[in-house]
Order: sequence, then C-alpha cells, then structure tokens
Amino acid sequence: MSLTAALATASRALEVFSTAVQVSSSNIANANTPGYIREELTLSAEAPFNRGGLIVGAGVKATAVRQAIDQFLESRIHLTNSEAHASSARESIYTQLEGQLRELGDQDLSSRFSSFLAAINEVVNQPEQGPLRNSIISEGELLVADITNLRTRVDQLRTGQTVRIENLVEEANNLIDEIADLNLKITKQESNGLLASEAGGLRTQRYDALNRLSEIIPVKFTEQPNGNVDVYSGSEYVLFSGHRQHIETATIEDRGVTVDVVRFTQTHFQISQPGGEIRGVIDGRDEILGAFVDDLDQIAGSLISAFNRIHSSGEGLEGYSTITSTNRVDDANAVLSDVDLPGSINHGSFDLKVTNRQTGITRVETIRIDLDGIGGNDTSLEDLRASIDLAANVSATITTTGELKLDADPEFELRFADDTSGVLAALGINTFFTGSDSATIGINALVKGNQNLLATGQGAGPSDNRNVLQLATVLEQPLDQLGGRGIEDFYQNVVSGIAQGVSAENAKATGLEQFRQSLLSQREQFSGVSLDEEAVRLIEFQQAYAASARVIRSVDELFDILVTL
Repeated sequence: MSLTAALATASRALEVFSTAVQVSSSNIANANTPGYIREELTLSAEAPFNRGGLIVGAGVKATAVRQAIDQFLESRIHLTNSEAHASSARESIYTQLEGQLRELGDQDLSSRFSSFLAAINEVVNQPEQGPLRNSIISEGELLVADITNLRTRVDQLRTGQTVRIENLVEEANNLIDEIADLNLKITKQESNGLLASEAGGLRTQRYDALNRLSEIIPVKFTEQPNGNVDVYSGSEYVLFSGHRQHIETATIEDRGVTVDVVRFTQTHFQISQPGGEIRGVIDGRDEILGAFVDDLDQIAGSLISAFNRIHSSGEGLEGYSTITSTNRVDDANAVLSDVDLPGSINHGSFDLKVTNRQTGITRVETIRIDLDGIGGNDTSLEDLRASIDLAANVSATITTTGELKLDADPEFELRFADDTSGVLAALGINTFFTGSDSATIGINALVKGNQNLLATGQGAGPSDNRNVLQLATVLEQPLDQLGGRGIEDFYQNVVSGIAQGVSAENAKATGLEQFRQSLLSQREQFSGVSLDEEAVRLIEFQQAYAASARVIRSVDELFDILVTL
C-alpha cells in the first residue's frame, strides 16, 4: 500500500471513529431521557482494490447510524398498552359506580327498601291509623327519590364520559398529525444519504407518539422502505401512503341520555376494535353504567307493576268521586294487549263498586276484559270506556290526551276490586306508583294528597288489612320479570355483581399493567442505554481514533524522510 493510500485509509478511520464517539456521547447524554432509543454506528469494510495482483483492503467505513429497536416487541407493547388502558378505564368507571351506590352507609337503596317495608308492616296491625298510613306514603316518596336520584347520578356519570372521550379524540388526532408530519421529516432527512443514517431523534419522537396513540386506540404499524410508517386500527387505516384519517365523535340518544360514539372521519365506521382507552370508556359507559341503568329500570318497573297490581284491587278508607288514569293510550281503538303500557294486560275482569254515600248501598259491576284473541272483538280502551259507561251512576270518558276518566254521580263514589286482568294497574287507576322505570317512577298524586285512598283493605271496613298484607310481600315475592327473584334479592344480586366486577377488573388491570411493565423492561434492556457499555465503547473508539492518528503521524514522518532524501 502506498503512503497516500495509507494516509487516506487512516483519514477515513479518523472520521468514522470520530462519528462513533459522537454517537456514544449522544447515547450517554440521553441515558435518562424517557423513551430514548439507543443508537448504534454500523461499520463495514471499504471495498478492497487490486494493486499489483494483490487485493488490498481500503479500511473501514460508516454505513449507518441505526436505532436499537425490536419491531416485534414494539407491536406487543402497543397491543398491551391498548388492553391495559381499556381495562383501567373500565375499572375507574366500575369504582365510580360502586361509590354512587353508597352501600357502605345508610343512604343506600337497600336501606330504603327496608324502611318502606317496615312502614307497610306497621300499618298491618292498625290500617285505620292516619299517621301510619301517611308513613307509607312518606317512605314511598323517599324510596322514589332514592331511585330517581340514583338514576340521575348514574346518568350524570354516563354523560360525564363525553368530555373524557372528546379530549381523547382530540389528543388522538393530534398524535395522528404528529406522526404524519414526522413521516415527512424522516423521509426528507434520510433521503439526504448522510451515512445512509436514520433520523434517530425524529424516529424516537414517532415511536413515542405511536406508543401514546396505542394507549388511546388499538393500532398496528408497518414501516415502509422509504421510512414512512403506515398505521391501522383494526381494518381501518389511520395513515397510509401519505393519506391520513382522523377520528370524530357523533351524538346519539341511549337510555335517555345523549352520548358520543367515536368513528373514523372518512369511512364513518365506529371504533369497535377491543382495546384502547376510548373503547374502555365507551364500554364502561354502555356496558357497565348502561347495564346498571337497565337493571335499575327492571327493579323500578317491577316494583311499580307488582305493587300497583295489588293496590289497584284494594280499597282505601274512602272511594273516588272522580279518577283519571295516570297512563295514556295513543290509539283508543287499539287492542289493549297491543298498547305500550307499564305492566301486562290479560284476559280477565275487574269489579267496579259504585257506593251511595247516603245509604251505604254498594252496587258491583263486573267489567270484562276480552283478550282471548277469538272473534275479533278484543277489548280496546274505547270498548272499556263504553262498558263502564253502561254502569249506573258513573260516566266514563277518554280525554283528549288519551287518559280514561271516571266520574261518579253526586253522592256516589267509586271503588275497585278483584282485577284479574291487570288493566287497572296498567292504565294507572287506583294505583300507588306512577311511571314505568327508574327515570319516571313517582307517587300517585291522588294518594299523596289523601291518605284515605291508600288501598289497605278489600272492602271489609276500616280495620280490613287484607290488601296491605299482600303489599307487604311485594319486595320479597319472586317475579317472572326478575328471573324468579324478589325485588330486594335482585337488587342485592346487582350490587354483588358490581362489587365482583370491580374486583375482577382491578385484578385484570393490575395484571395487564404488570405485563406491560415487563415488556417495557425488555424494551429498556434492548433499546435503552447502558452507561457501562457506552463507556467501554467510548474508550474503544477513542483508542481506535488515537491509533488512526498515530498512523497519520507515522505516514507524515515517512513523507518527511522521503522529502529529505
């Protein structure tokens, strides 16, 4: 090798090892930078050349500065990010719901059921006592207030997730834009061909953005030869060949509240892929809080239906001079079994008692409800009105808003008994509760305004307690609509299910977080900076640099000797 060739080889070596020192120094400087990925200088031998029949080496060259990254491990981290943050979101919502139940204090719904039942049992022994009868109404109002307040609090929890979802959507879109911009910068910087190196700092930013995006929505990425990454969420593209797709919110009505759904802006497909904080919040809102609303509606609806069915067949201390159903029917000519009313209406009948207040004489009219489906003459609201209107001393009309109104003649009053059809409870005649679910439950204004209308007996005088005895069993008796459980038992089962859900989701979230941390630990071992290793490399490169410098000095001395000869 000529002195000139030796000098060129040593000079290239100086440049290479100087770059290597810079790379190691940068790694050491960023050892504590979160998310930093260690960079490595890739070295290879220069292409040899032929000199006098000999193949002579031309030294070393730097081919690239590359990041120490395991793409498969990154994909596993992204998947676990999505699962862990979804589970954490669900756990948070479970915990908030458990707090709203207030089961650890005396303001819970279970205690209110017990107080309401206790008030009913107090009346059993003295049904004619006004203060005790008022106590049932008061406890009923408190029970209604607790149910509706609980429903309101849960609805507010569901509505509150909207702000959280919108913030996450905005952050996700910012990350998508950031990744798209970094794609352009990386492609531009790496196209310069400087050492064929990768844009390490920009790539680190992009990996950080991808990592955070995977916590919000489930994503997978594929790196292209030009340095771009294509990003997908399920079957939907987020970034593809320079095109980007954001996500957006759209509002819908669900269980009486306005909620957000999240969809892609171009295809309008909703995000349905499991995983990610957004999906976890939506699942928590709809499947945890929403399912509880469904259960609470079942409880309230069952209480209204079962209690009213008994109450409507009983009598208070006095009858009605006028009464209007609390529930309306849109089509008065529609068959009653086809009308949307709280509670079912069956083929049967009920007794209408018309009593003369002066003489005390009571005439009983049996009103039949034909719903056997035979003959095409099944009962409609209009048919029911006509049947009642035929009875003496009572008139029946249908209001302009679809309610059935009954008016007794002066000096007469109306009572009801033995309703085997359920039509009175369904229409809301002689009932205690109004409404149909946890959002609409209330106390009948007539009963609330006059405790004498509380149906404690079945027509045997003020001391008759036969009806209130049946009312006292409502909370415990098995109901078909509750799967054979009683109301209190069903509610306790719901509460237990929530407690179990909190525990299970907490264990799942903890396990996923531990697994995620183990993957991050593996990533740190593979991509992180070891100060000891970098110090060793730095010493190696410094010594190699010094050796190359000595070669140059030696060549320089040889040149001096040749010149002086």
